[in-house]
Amino acid sequence: MDMTLEVIPLPVSDIDRARDFYRDKVGFHVDIDQEVMPGMRIVQLTPPGSGCSIALGETLWESTPGQTPAPGTYQGLQLCVADIRKAHAELVERGLDVSEPVRYAESDGATFMYFTDPDGNGWAVQEYRKRATEPLHRVLGGPAGTADDL
Repeated sequence: MDMTLEVIPLPVSDIDRARDFYRDKVGFHVDIDQEVMPGMRIVQLTPPGSGCSIALGETLWESTPGQTPAPGTYQGLQLCVADIRKAHAELVERGLDVSEPVRYAESDGATFMYFTDPDGNGWAVQEYRKRATEPLHRVLGGPAGTADDL
């Protein structure tokens, strides 16, 4: 049985402010911004090239079991890029307050930069140079594309 992680609900205090931040500063695409049922507005945004989106919504949490997470409590969300210097330059040009890249080791996948959204949800951006020639959607999308092939 295949399972895909496609949407992560993200706790924010102001949907419009968060939508504008992720769209304008981080460069996510707005897929949905509508009332999907009476009283439930959803904003779904996807990073360019990603198969996973974030969902923002004030009443979104009412449809899931468990406690409602407070805005700004998510840490360690991670994006991957093939060229972190290029990504850093683009994000800074967009006006995002993002840290300088830090190379923790010479191996691929060991360089990171960090930012937070207006509520304090924390993100890491990882450089994974292999993705320049082997995008994840291509690695997983072919007939042999399974997690075992990574």
